[in-house]
Order: sequence, then structure tokens, then C-alpha cells
Amino acid sequence: MGGYLDMELLRFTTAGSVDDGKSTLIGRLLYDSKSIFEDQLEQVKQTSEKRGATEVDLALLTDGLKDEREQGITIDVAYRYFATPKRKFIIADTPGHIQYTRNMVTGASTANAALILIDARNGVIEQTCRHSIIASLLQIPHLIVCVNKMDLVDFSEERYNQIKVDFEDFASKLDVKDVRFIPISALKGDNVVNRSNQMSWYEGSTLLYTLENLHIGSDHNHIDCRFPVQTVIRPQTKEFHDYRGYAGRIAGGVFKPGDEITVLPSGFTSKVKSIDTFEGSVDEAFAPMSVTLTLEDDIDISRGDMIVRTNNQPKPQRDIEVMLCWLNSKGPQPRAKYAIRHTTADAKAMFKEIRYKMDINTLHRNEDDKNITANDICRALLRTTRPLLVDSYKKNRNTGSIILVDEGTNETVAAGMII
Repeated sequence: MGGYLDMELLRFTTAGSVDDGKSTLIGRLLYDSKSIFEDQLEQVKQTSEKRGATEVDLALLTDGLKDEREQGITIDVAYRYFATPKRKFIIADTPGHIQYTRNMVTGASTANAALILIDARNGVIEQTCRHSIIASLLQIPHLIVCVNKMDLVDFSEERYNQIKVDFEDFASKLDVKDVRFIPISALKGDNVVNRSNQMSWYEGSTLLYTLENLHIGSDHNHIDCRFPVQTVIRPQTKEFHDYRGYAGRIAGGVFKPGDEITVLPSGFTSKVKSIDTFEGSVDEAFAPMSVTLTLEDDIDISRGDMIVRTNNQPKPQRDIEVMLCWLNSKGPQPRAKYAIRHTTADAKAMFKEIRYKMDINTLHRNEDDKNITANDICRALLRTTRPLLVDSYKKNRNTGSIILVDEGTNETVAAGMII
């Protein structure tokens, strides 16, 4: 089990306000860890020269959209992949503008870690608080606070310590378990991949070392067994004439052949006969592996059903309390029916009540203003047409999240965390 988890993928999201140097930081990570191609570098050099820059502008490595290159800002969520001998990484680079909160929610929903960038000259600002609150709402297990542009404050230890105290003071109100601080200069490369000669007072690790060594094995819930069925596999070939497997991605827990299981919502019980993967059969499987289970008994199972351990089951619920990040310019319509998607199950849902709107900067609950528009975060009570097999988001980020879709336009209007 160790080997697979060690080379696991670490997904991290980056957040900061507009000019905090996020794109430069990612460029620096890719550049110094030798994760970019010569032709990409050549293209970036040419663009930098055209602009009259003296150094290669590493931010151009990440700003893929033409609009952004011209304006020098990041608009959409840009995913970047890189690997070092220790680990594989996916970076969701999300924009800093307030109107793009939705992108941050999209980029962060599966992340193991969030990088929060602070400009050493400006310290903790409203955007810092906003991004940290979203990271804590989304239950991102690890926060790495990068105090950037240290070169512009003469690598001052006092300045760094002050920012650290300010952030810790604010973060004490949040639900975050693991916060680390690193003073960096993305432009010059200090403490990103290589240790800084300028900040001998800093005893901690570089950013890359921290990312490579974050312990993420326990970020998944390995206690509550949840297997939402995506599809039923019946090959109908001579050699697999009687094969019937249930394929999907494990959302929690560890499954082994011989385990007593229950299929929900039907309540039928059976035992796991085998666990098959693309590479062959395995004797245990855990989140987030994609596998095919076969069972001892012939049970009628279809997409949207969930296989769980008999003595540990989620509660089927039709009234669901959620924290919603509203993504659409048109707010929630009373009595309108939305399609609700939860793991592999689909149903319809309507709003029973909007409890309050949350002020993202202060965490204040506003119960008087329930006018919800794009990027607002609110708490609401939904009623679904059929029971969904839910856990709280705190317990399991896979079985604790939903999305709402407007069936008329097929747009995703909200992402929600079940309370």
C-alpha cells in the first residue's frame, strides 16, 4: 500500500490577489524543478524580450490564455502538471479577482493543499482572508502561506514574523488543521526550489521540499467504506460469460475480498468476491482508486447505487443542509427544480429555505440579506425528489459534496458542501 500512496498525486491550488506573483511562482517551480520543455522556454524568452524585460518572465509559462498574456493577469483556472522523482503534482492556478471566486472553488474542490500568496509589502489583505476562508470551507487539509516578494522588503525577518502573527490571528477563527509559512521570492527563486542565501534566519524547508513531503495518505477517509457505482460491466464474451462487475471510484474506506457489504438503497447484502483493476486483481483497494468489484451474489445493481460496509452506512436523506457557493448570475429561484448530482446519483431538488448569506471577509452570517448572486456563499436547505446517500463534507469530501444544474440551460449553478 505504501508504494502506491507515496508516488501519489498531490493536487494543490494557488490563490492570491492580482499581483501577488502567483504565476511567477508557478513558473519558478516548473523552471527550477526542470519540468518545462526547451521550446516553451524559448517562446517565453521571445515574448519577454518583445516586452523589453531584462529577465525571463516566468509568469508567461503559466498564463496560457491570450487575453491574459496581453493583460498580464490570470483569468481561468489553468491546470499544470509536473513531476519530481518523489511525487507527481497537479496545480490549479486560480485567479485572484473577486469575481472569480467560482474558479477558486472549482480549482480547490479536490486539492490536498492550498498555497496562499501574500505580498510581503501589503501583508494580510481582504483577499488573503477570502481565499483562506474558501480553503477552510472546502476543507483543504494543508495550507501553505507563501510570503512572497521578500526581496522588496530587504528579506526582513521582522516583516515576515509580523505577517505570520497577523495571519495566525485570523486563521485561529477558521477550521484549518495544518498551516505552514515560507518566506520566498518567486522572481529571484529564494526558497522556492532552492534554499535562499538571503534569509539565513529562516530554518524551515523550501516550498518544493514541503510539497514533496506533505503527508497526504490520511487526507482521504479510510474509515467509512463508500463505493458509488458508475457502471455495470458485463463483457458477454465466452471466457467471461458470467462476469458481472461494478465499476467506479472508491470514495472512502478500504475494501477487501470477503468483506460483508450492503447495497443501497435496496438494502441487499452480499460479500466482495474480487477487486479487479486495469493491472489485474488486488487484495485491497482504497480511495481514490478506480476499481471493479464483483460480488458473491447476483444482485440487481445500477449506476447511482452505493456499495457500503454492512455495519457502517450513510443516512439516506431528502432534506439536505448545504453550504453553497452560487456560481450563476441569476440567483436561486423559489419553487424551481434543479438537477442535483451527488457522487454517481442524480435527482431533482428545490430550495426549501435560504438560511443566511455569509460575508466571505468577516465570516459574519447575514440573515436579513438573502439575495444570492454569483460568487455568494450561503447556507440553504434543499429538498430532493429521492433520498441521497450522504455524509457530511467534513467527514468525506466525495460523498459530502453536490452540484446543482439548471436543467433549462444545463449550466452548473452551484457547488455545495453537505453539513
